[in-house]
Amino acid sequence: MLPLSDRPTLFNSASKLDALQTPRVPVHPRRIGPLLSFVLCLAPLVALPASSPNSAPWQFEITIKKGLTASPTDGRLFVILARTNNPEPCLTLSQAGLDAPQVLARDLKGFAPGTAAVVDASVFAFPITNLAEVPAGDYFVQAVFDSNTDLRLATAPGNLYSKPQKIHLDPMQARNWKLELSEQIPAEQLPAETAQIKFVKIQSKLLSEFYGRPIFLRAGIILPRNYERDSSRRYPLWVRIGGLNARYTSVLGLMGKKSELAKTWQADDTPRLILLQLDGAGPNGDPYYVNSANNGPFGDALVQELIPHVEATFRAIGQPRGRVLSGSSTGGWVSLALQVFYPDFFNGTWTSCPDPVDFRALELVNIYQDDNAYVNKYGNERPSDRDANGDVRLTMRREVGVENLLGRGNSYTLSGEQWGDWNAVFGPRGADGLPVPIWDPQSGKVNHAVAEHWKKYDLRLVLEQNWQTLGPKLRGKIHIAAGEADAYFLNNAVHLLDKFLANAKPPFEGKIVYGPGKGHGWFDLSQRQMLDEMQAASAAK
Repeated sequence: MLPLSDRPTLFNSASKLDALQTPRVPVHPRRIGPLLSFVLCLAPLVALPASSPNSAPWQFEITIKKGLTASPTDGRLFVILARTNNPEPCLTLSQAGLDAPQVLARDLKGFAPGTAAVVDASVFAFPITNLAEVPAGDYFVQAVFDSNTDLRLATAPGNLYSKPQKIHLDPMQARNWKLELSEQIPAEQLPAETAQIKFVKIQSKLLSEFYGRPIFLRAGIILPRNYERDSSRRYPLWVRIGGLNARYTSVLGLMGKKSELAKTWQADDTPRLILLQLDGAGPNGDPYYVNSANNGPFGDALVQELIPHVEATFRAIGQPRGRVLSGSSTGGWVSLALQVFYPDFFNGTWTSCPDPVDFRALELVNIYQDDNAYVNKYGNERPSDRDANGDVRLTMRREVGVENLLGRGNSYTLSGEQWGDWNAVFGPRGADGLPVPIWDPQSGKVNHAVAEHWKKYDLRLVLEQNWQTLGPKLRGKIHIAAGEADAYFLNNAVHLLDKFLANAKPPFEGKIVYGPGKGHGWFDLSQRQMLDEMQAASAAK
């Protein structure tokens, strides 16, 4: 999970694309960033509806450079107005704080060179919805057309964008600015490998059957030191899951010169494991690597296709005792969920600050009892993000508002970001083929019928209902750390899980640790301590 203001978004060159493919270590591993979806609800490229009485007279006319694309394409068009060109406007697209740029968005159907799309006051806008109220002044404006259907990421191949253009805006003065989508994200290429860093991309039969088109699984691999010296030696497999939307290419940063993991990894006395970094990208955003109605069988694809391929290719032990998991934030939930849903396949998880493990505390929302996600029972706006002092940085309404901006159909359910990802992973699939929202995108009213479907992924509930079977298989395999000052209130759900496990029979025999005053991302062990524990678990018979 990354905060809206900390998530990387778009691109404007190959170098920027490379930089974004290796996500920086975030202050808060979460939230909103790019866009994308494979969708739906797309408005035809025709005259737009009449503007509201208070609408501004200015607009943008966007075209595609001739020869840039070969055929009409469906997607979502964004126009970003930012006060600065450093970073470029497209790189600020998902910001939700006070520094959020003004963004306009609309869905397009059959957009192609030779046609023009008008973006004016009748389209979806954030954070100011009445464009007549946008402050006058100088702005840098940039357009982005998001059309990739397989990777809901701003950096996905095929997406188009314009070069930044400086304008002076008087909200009450009629103007028609023209922007040309002249640039395109190039086709995907795996990064260059080294002796220790490898990359894997395989077509998944299971996922391709679900989607009806080729779907690929990607992973980054870090081999242990001196891997090449003993061709007969086999190693435990450490499956590592990053924060929200973390890409497989993050192994490059993990082995960077200033990386603490790299220093530990290369030490003579460090336990030798193979690190497998999962990819947090898919057609609906981060797939969370569990089977779901909207994302398809990502869990089965992982354990039946990707992991066996990696283990055979890189001399892993290839047995349950030699497979361990770790993750933080989104990766924390995924690592715990994989251990729970595949208890015989993995041999332990080292989980920190996991996404909500009990949906009575989906951050501060109880999806089973609360009537509204945006407003609490006291009638106040519900917080979604706090700083280290406890001050509210974001409310649910504003945060989901950014995802409504990013999502096609003006809905967070298709944003490819935090709330949209949860909705796609945990929720049912509607008759229209789209994720059914857990709450109304605009009003926040909770749909308790949809919440019933979410129970399949409420990890505390799954454990409680199946403990007689799962308990013996999970004994001693669960290690969880949570900061008590978690920015997203995730410690609340950990306490609810802890309340059950502390009294579970047969005994839990795992570990749940809390850090007083510690924030999101805190873990009680050093990298070396965790690797020692993983090694010990893998060596046990």
